[in-house]
Amino acid sequence: MNIANYLTFLRIILAFICIGFILHNDFNSIFIAFIIFIIASITDLLDGIFARRQNLISDLGKLLDPIADKILIIGVFLAFLQLKVVVNAWMVSVIMLREFIITGLRLYVLKSGEVLEAKRWGKHKTVSQVFGIVVIFISLLLFRKFPQNSLVIFLYEKVTHVIMWYVVLITLFSGVSYFWINRKLIKTF
Repeated sequence: MNIANYLTFLRIILAFICIGFILHNDFNSIFIAFIIFIIASITDLLDGIFARRQNLISDLGKLLDPIADKILIIGVFLAFLQLKVVVNAWMVSVIMLREFIITGLRLYVLKSGEVLEAKRWGKHKTVSQVFGIVVIFISLLLFRKFPQNSLVIFLYEKVTHVIMWYVVLITLFSGVSYFWINRKLIKTF
């Protein structure tokens, strides 16, 4: 185990704490969940920096890092669904389907000793999902504080919906791109 992998494990723990605070469903708990989500997202950035700069890249990290991302992202989206906020179930289903297919493929290929790493579009997908969640947190907090403000209502109802469409499209594109980039390796199985 190295510092990068410890940060990945920390992100998994923070994900469950964040989800718990979201589900508590009051302004203060949503705000705390938002702060925890930001910290968890920063651990994703830091574990990559440590792994590259200190040459700590490991097969465990290559596999565990994207799983930690999925626990955090999908868990938060599911918690938002539970609150019946601006996230649509079909959008979360598409995101989950992509994540499960890619993770299943990674695990299947791992049996042969190969590790399929996240590529550029996969990283962009993660950034777009984090951005989407941050916007949802902000709009939810503003809506709870200023429910009659027309600008806040517009952000909460319209802007977040457009951003979620963007997240879903990037998620789908990154999945197709992942299969395309790894097509030769996938064909050997």
